[in-house]
Amino acid sequence: MSSKTEQRAKEILRLLLSHGKTSVEELTELFATSPASIRRDLVRLEERGLVHRTHGGAMLAGQIYEPFRFDASFHEREGRFTPEKQRIALAAADLVNENETIGFTAGTTTTQVARALRLRAGLHVITNAVNIGMELSSSNGLDTMLTGGCMRWPGAFSLIGPTAIESLNVVVMDRVFIGVCGVDPQHGATTIEADEAAVFRAMARRAKQVIVVADSSKVGMISPAVICAATDIDVLITDDGVSEEAAEAFRNCDVRVVIV
Repeated sequence: MSSKTEQRAKEILRLLLSHGKTSVEELTELFATSPASIRRDLVRLEERGLVHRTHGGAMLAGQIYEPFRFDASFHEREGRFTPEKQRIALAAADLVNENETIGFTAGTTTTQVARALRLRAGLHVITNAVNIGMELSSSNGLDTMLTGGCMRWPGAFSLIGPTAIESLNVVVMDRVFIGVCGVDPQHGATTIEADEAAVFRAMARRAKQVIVVADSSKVGMISPAVICAATDIDVLITDDGVSEEAAEAFRNCDVRVVIV
C-alpha cells in the first residue's frame, strides 16, 4: 500500500471515529479521488477488521470485540457521553508518537482512545483491559501486552491483583491513559474499587507521562479509591462541558488541561 493510500485510510478511520459512518460519495468528494479507489480503501479496512462496509458506504467496526458485544453493563456505560468520549479519544491519540510504549487502564474512554490508534504502527501497548487487548489484536502494527491477573467484575474487563501489578514492575511506558470514575483537584483521580485502583496506580508509577481521559461529568466527582494525586497528573483531557473554574483549579496543580 502506498503512503498516500495509507494516509487516506487513516483519515477515513479518523472520520469514522468522529461520525460513526460515512458514504462513498462523501469520501470521494472529500479526497478528490474516484469511487473505485474509495471502495478499494474500504475493502482493505474491512479486511483488517476496522470497518463494516454498508450499501453505499461504511461504518466503524468493532465497537467492542464480538464475544463481549452482548455485555449490557459495558454498553450502558459506553453509551454515556459518547460524542464527548470520541472527541477526547482523538485528542488523546494525537499526543502519541511513533515507536512509543503506551498504557491503557480499563474503561470506556480509554477504549475509545485505543480504537483511535488502531491504524497506527510501531506502537507497544500495555493494558489491563481484556476488551482493549482483543480489539487491538487485529492491528498488525501494534504490539499488545495484557498484564495478566484476575477479572472480578462483570462488564469491567479489568485485570487486577498481584499478577497484574507484578507484570508492570518490569516495564516503562512513555505515556499511560487512565480512565477514572472521578477526578478532583483536591482528591485526585479516583475509581470505585480499591483493587482496580492499585493496578491503575502501578501503571501511573511506571509511566513518564500520566494522562487522565474523563468526560466533564466526572470532573469534580470523587470515588472511594485513589489512583493518584492531581499533582501526579500531567495532562487532563476533557470536553467543553467542564467549567472554567474547574479547569483553572487543575491548572493550579500544574496539570495541562485539554478541552475538546
